[in-house]
Parts: sequence; structure tokens; C-alpha cells
Amino acid sequence: MIEYENLNKVNAPYFEEYKKSFADVLDSGWFVLGKNVEAFESEFANYLGAEHCVGVASGLDALTLSIMALDLDAGSEIIVPSNTYIATIMSILQCGHKPILVEPCIETYNINPELIVKSITAKTKAILVVHLYGKPCEMDAILQICKERDLFLLEDCAQAHGAEYKGKKVGTFGHLSAFSFYPTKNLGCLGDGGAVVTNNAEYAAKVKMLRNYGSNKKYHNLLLGLNSRLDEVQAAFLRIKLQHLDNINKHKQRLANLYLQGIKGDYILPQVTPSTTDVYHIFNVRHKKRDLLQQYLLDNGVKTEIHYPIPPHRQPAMKFLHGMDFPISEQIHTTTLSLPISTFHAEEDVDFVIGLLNAFKC
Repeated sequence: MIEYENLNKVNAPYFEEYKKSFADVLDSGWFVLGKNVEAFESEFANYLGAEHCVGVASGLDALTLSIMALDLDAGSEIIVPSNTYIATIMSILQCGHKPILVEPCIETYNINPELIVKSITAKTKAILVVHLYGKPCEMDAILQICKERDLFLLEDCAQAHGAEYKGKKVGTFGHLSAFSFYPTKNLGCLGDGGAVVTNNAEYAAKVKMLRNYGSNKKYHNLLLGLNSRLDEVQAAFLRIKLQHLDNINKHKQRLANLYLQGIKGDYILPQVTPSTTDVYHIFNVRHKKRDLLQQYLLDNGVKTEIHYPIPPHRQPAMKFLHGMDFPISEQIHTTTLSLPISTFHAEEDVDFVIGLLNAFKC
């Protein structure tokens, strides 16, 4: 059986380093906002080419705290892609604002800049882009829109650690950017974790307070904040894995190239664009008989996933979106299938999957 993911195998190369780092944290007696968090924040900011990084408890919290830091008027409109993971939309709602869903480009699955312009109103205050599957958005066009309309730009980089647009890493374009370190990410820890990245010192200072009950001095609370702190153990693990992130991305890029070159037939493959360096957190194909294809692969020893089976506007939790029409998102959600592309997969695994895909008849 070729598994879709196996976190034990993914992290096995780092176990000995993890054990030592855990022992060091345990011996230190300091478990929250200590030297490992500070060091990781500095190291990750340097890796991205950003000025500031603030470690938080999860990717959702990173998004929420980024929006909170902007201090927008209640009920502000924030533009967001209609096919994103639901957490992106949740962060807007949790801050008391209104998500305005905009369809993606069918070729890239990222938000369509042309449709952004048509969705801007007097209440629009920000654009929240999502670099879905590890492919950067069309940032030149989006930056131009933000400049012309005086809008804040936020980036959801939860799936795009190390991805680049025209040689610049994502997470460095927006006023604030959010990262997730969920274990399955290219840069994943062994639990939940996240970070807010910014080039603005004031935003960084504000997020540091917001993550810690709105306090920058013990028992003195200046803001209504959250308890959302990256812990020392996860920060220590992330410091180790960050040293390997480029190799992790290169491995996934090699496997992606095998898929791109080898898959034949009635499949829609990820688009390769010269302006982007994709990191393939997810390698998806689209097929009109997706469910039959998924079962066929499973019957032949290959596990896959669907990212995502239900679009946000059809989720029970998003009743206010029910009845809205997003046909491009519907098309993506009903045809997309994620193939195995983890760091523990070998080229032989991908060759086997390609053989099955090319033999599939429906």
C-alpha cells in the first residue's frame, strides 16, 4: 500500500535531533515564550527575507491575529477566494468582518485578480490571498489593486512555505502573512503551531501582545487578546526542520515533475508558470470521474485525499453563504484529487501511481 501520508516516516530522519532538543527544553524548565521561540522567529524571518516573525498557536490563530492587528472597523469587507480551506473564512468571521468570496482562476486555483476588482465596494478594506496547494498567487496584479484602491493585503501561506513569486518568497508581500505548521505541512511541527510574518514593526509588536492576552508586561493588559503562543517544544522542533525545508521542497518538486511528465490521458494537471516556484504541499489532478478514480487507486494499493470535498459556501457552518453561486469552485471541488507526494515517497512510488493513472479507464 502506498500511503498518502505517514508522519512517523516523514519525521523519522529528525528523531534523534528532536529527542535532544526535547531533553534540552525539558531540562531548561521554560516551556512558553522562551529562547527557542525567539530563535525560531528570527530564523524563519531570515529564511523568508522578512523583518519580523511572531510564533502563535496555529495557522487559524495566525490569520485571526493578522486581521485583528489591522484594527478595521466592525463589519469591514475582506475579499477571499471562494475555494479556500474554511479556516481562512473563519478568521474573518471571528474578527467581526464580512468575507466576500471571489472565484479563482480555473488554471491555477488561486484567486482571480480580474474578479477581485469587480467585488470591491466602499466597505472593502483588505484582500486576503491564499497560495493554495503551494502555488503563489499572481502577486503583481494583486499588489497593483491594493495600491490603487488603498487596501490592506494579507497572505495565507499555510501551504506555501518557501514558495516564491518572481524570486521573492511568499509571506513577504502583504502587510501581514499567516503560516501554519500543522504536522502535514512542508514545514510541520509535531502538533499545532503557526506564525505571523510582517515587515512592519508596529504590527509585529501588536501581534505579540494579542497572542499573549493583549499584554506586553505581566498582568498589564493593553488590548483584548488571545492565548495563542507557540510553545518551546514545537519551536525547538521547527528550528531543526527549518534547516531541511529547502531539501523537503526540492524532493517534492522532483516528484511533482515526474507526475507532470508521466501522466497521460484525460487529466487536468497543475499549471506550471514561469513566474512562480511551487512547493507542492499538495499535488492535485482533476478528473471528471474523480470518485471512481479515487476508488480505483485505492483498490490497487494507493491512498489519496481530496482537498477539499465540500466548498465553503456549502458547509453547514456557513449558512449565510448558502444559495450563493460559485461554479468554478464547484467544478474544482467535485473533480480534484490529491496524489501521494510526501517526503517519504520514493520515485518508484510515483512511477507506480503514474502507471495506474495511465491505465485507468472509465
